[in-house]
Amino acid sequence: MKPFLPKISKGATRLRWLLVLPLVLLCTMAMAQVTISGKVVDENDKPVKGASVSLDNTLDGATTDDNGLFKFTTEEKGNQTIVATEVSHQNAGQPINVDKDVAGLVLKMKGNKAHDLDQVVITAGSIEATNDKDKTVLKPLDIVTTAGAQADVVRAIQTLPGTQQQGAQTGLFVRGGDASEAAMIVDEMTVQDAFFNTAPGVAARSRFGPFQFKGVAFSSGGYSARYGQALSSVLELNSLDLPDKSNVNLGVNMAGVYASGTHLWKNASIDGTAYYNNLTPFYKLAKTNFNFFEVPVGGGGSTRFVWKPNKDGIFKISVNGSYFTSGVGVPNPFGDTSVAGGDTIDYRIKDQNWYSNASYRQMFKDKFSLYTAASYSYDKSDNSFGAIPAPQNDQRAQYRLEGKYYATSRISLLVGGEAQYYKVNKQWTDTLPQYGFHETQVAAYAEADIAPMTWLAIRPGVRFEHSELLGKNNIAPRLSLAIKTGAYSQVSLAGGMFFQNPDYMYLYYQNPYGMGFQQAIHYIANWQWIRNDRTLRIEGYYKDYKDLELEHYATPFDPNSFRFLYPGITVDNAGKGYAKGIELFWRDRKSLKNLDYWISYSFIDTKREYKNYETMAQPDFISNHNLNVIAKYFIDKISTNVSATYSFATGKPYYDPNPGVAFLSERTPAYHNLSLTLSYLHTIKKWFTVVYLGVDNITNNPNIFGYRYRMTPAGYASEPIKPALYRSIFLGVNFSLTEFSKDEL
Repeated sequence: MKPFLPKISKGATRLRWLLVLPLVLLCTMAMAQVTISGKVVDENDKPVKGASVSLDNTLDGATTDDNGLFKFTTEEKGNQTIVATEVSHQNAGQPINVDKDVAGLVLKMKGNKAHDLDQVVITAGSIEATNDKDKTVLKPLDIVTTAGAQADVVRAIQTLPGTQQQGAQTGLFVRGGDASEAAMIVDEMTVQDAFFNTAPGVAARSRFGPFQFKGVAFSSGGYSARYGQALSSVLELNSLDLPDKSNVNLGVNMAGVYASGTHLWKNASIDGTAYYNNLTPFYKLAKTNFNFFEVPVGGGGSTRFVWKPNKDGIFKISVNGSYFTSGVGVPNPFGDTSVAGGDTIDYRIKDQNWYSNASYRQMFKDKFSLYTAASYSYDKSDNSFGAIPAPQNDQRAQYRLEGKYYATSRISLLVGGEAQYYKVNKQWTDTLPQYGFHETQVAAYAEADIAPMTWLAIRPGVRFEHSELLGKNNIAPRLSLAIKTGAYSQVSLAGGMFFQNPDYMYLYYQNPYGMGFQQAIHYIANWQWIRNDRTLRIEGYYKDYKDLELEHYATPFDPNSFRFLYPGITVDNAGKGYAKGIELFWRDRKSLKNLDYWISYSFIDTKREYKNYETMAQPDFISNHNLNVIAKYFIDKISTNVSATYSFATGKPYYDPNPGVAFLSERTPAYHNLSLTLSYLHTIKKWFTVVYLGVDNITNNPNIFGYRYRMTPAGYASEPIKPALYRSIFLGVNFSLTEFSKDEL
């Protein structure tokens, strides 16, 4: 409201009003704000620390101090409702009138045993339990500071139980599944091309940086009915909400430069990133096992907008774009097999990728939440195989809508649905016709969380899917539960059915073989003990594969990743397999000051008959034993963090075509990798700085991931499949206007 000014006729009177006007405005502003103060206590009248107190459906509020006291101002008027929330108590609230200051309020919160810190929660198929039942395993800072991970989400996840070390294949391999069986999810939306494009035999990193996310959730099996189309696992990335403050980050390293900035308003923020990578300096120092006739070069950027229209709602929208070019000599599967060292051919990569995601989540009076999201991705590759062009483009659009009803503090129900459309187009040479496929999938799901007792939690769920391409439907029931066995321990069980479309290569020309869904049934049991920042977990599982794709023809097994399906071949869903194993996870952040370490061990026994396998056999991407030991220690005197990772895996099977050798019966040498990262904190004027040095495979162990064979007069001769690098050294520096802490290393 504008202040009323009377008509002024004399200069002295005008001057007096001009002097009084600022006081009038200040009084008007002061009158517009009301102060609300009080105290939050529990049933025994003891103060509740850290409770969030606010006016319902507004952003006005405060957090209680050690004495349970709160105080805040608001411009709201009339009858309002003040509410208090805290994780270990039931929500409290009462109506108030805020036409004038309100003081001496007392909000009493009842203990909420269904949300107590020692409540049993379901953990089967995930690593750590948290009070909000999410599956958060590693924070983003865990990812960037794990030696050997090279700030890659997937490489950090490979230090956890159930995963396989890979050096020549791209993707996440979990509990006997190949890379296609693990889905990567961003804000509940499937990512079509989660990894950078690469040449055969050269492993690629994932596209997303860890600092884009507030948490990374990894399920190695028995995951929620919310997701489908993944026979083995789901890697779920949850994007950041509003940042704490505005900030600028700059960085330079041996591979390139990057910059990011964030601007924060009261209830909204916008951020942007840009980077450019050129591995010329890196490859000048490193000895590669491949001939990179075109050094990898790439760049990209992203922008993101976050808005909180009210205290219980949040809107996010983001766009990511990148490009990448490279050229590498790869073994020519159609060339002269008698050439010593292998006949090679130039493989050129030119790739551009776009990914966008928008979502909105709203909570209504702590009883109902609504979530809706949409995403679109596009990837275009202009690759060439020697003189043969091999372009490909694919895209995916997805929409999701779900609601969750909190009937009581012990019962909640999730109901939702999704629809997605994706297509892939490929072409070999300019003269051959284009081929590919397009698919439309719709799904609906329901899942309940029930805690009838503080020592028991049950999560039944069911998912329905329809595939237009396959012309089939499936219904996937799932069930998880947990039982508390002591003050710090519990047992969890999980099981369910999981479906997935066949591999892309069998779907070109719109499912020409008339195939149906592949299927896996999971059975999981674990025991977990958590106390004083120490976690011990033992988990066993059995996975039954059914209806896998299987080729039928009289030609021998062909390991060539470029192979075509021969004319006259038949393919059906007669494939089968199993995977069973036991896993151990131990993490200790308490025993020694500034030391955090974890140990993960996995044993797996698995065989399958699928694709062009000759018989049931252990796949060539599986090691029976995997061990990871990770340690991080901060040295206060020199402000330096030391991180070390040791990874071990027994040999993988490989195909030897020589007569008399059983199918996939040979084994590669064991895998060993010791990595070290040093991070030094320093301040340069107003910039907080981290200088980091990483050495991967310190011992320069010549790890081998299989063998290729060529025909000679004496029979087949083998050549090892090597990673792009044995040992690598990486140096960089990061500058930030926001201070780092040792916990961020």
